Amino acid sequence: MSNDQIDLFSLAEDSQPAPAVDPDLIPTSAKVPIPPGTYASMEAMSLHCNQCQRCELGATRTHAVVGRGNPQADLMIVGEGPGQNEDETGLPFVGKAGQLLDKILESVKLSEADVFICNIVKCRPPGNRTPTQEEMDACRPYLLEQIRMVDPRIILLSGASAVRGLVGDKRGITKIRGEWLEWQDRLCMPVFHPAYLLRNPSREKGSPKWLMWQDIQTVRTKLDELRSQQ
Repeated sequence: MSNDQIDLFSLAEDSQPAPAVDPDLIPTSAKVPIPPGTYASMEAMSLHCNQCQRCELGATRTHAVVGRGNPQADLMIVGEGPGQNEDETGLPFVGKAGQLLDKILESVKLSEADVFICNIVKCRPPGNRTPTQEEMDACRPYLLEQIRMVDPRIILLSGASAVRGLVGDKRGITKIRGEWLEWQDRLCMPVFHPAYLLRNPSREKGSPKWLMWQDIQTVRTKLDELRSQQ
């Protein structure tokens, strides 16, 4: 076979378009990819999330929990998974842990208008258990679309599952909290989940609540620094 023929075959293979994805099939199976740019808004994505059966969590949900806050926020907060209150309302972080999160944000003069809040998985794991890797993998493309649409400067990863589900780091949260991670040219900060802080109420130096106070101040300082560079 001549080089000309080889080049022709190579050209024919290279010119094949990427397989088209039928958007209607996205909620039916985790095997269907979600290409970047699939969704134009959170509302459009929410329709799919509330129909979704990409993992077994879809069979037991009341509402998919997509997000709340400012969809153009500089700061994005990613939690682990919805609880009962979130499943009932369709909004993330609205129970006791959510109330504590709001107070943490208020302590550094941030409100819901300054953040977009969501979770690694959009449906409640039964009994509020930790999401499985399979469930996080099935839901991750939705989160990637949210990150694309919000385009945050900083992502706060609240809890070990949020860290593992997005950036793949399997270290315990106590090992990496407060440490800046760079992921796809974005700054990410792992922090304790508010539910963990509720179980550890001490404010003594070195306690989880004390450490969270250090971390949220660091995040606020970095956010102000990045904003000043605009």
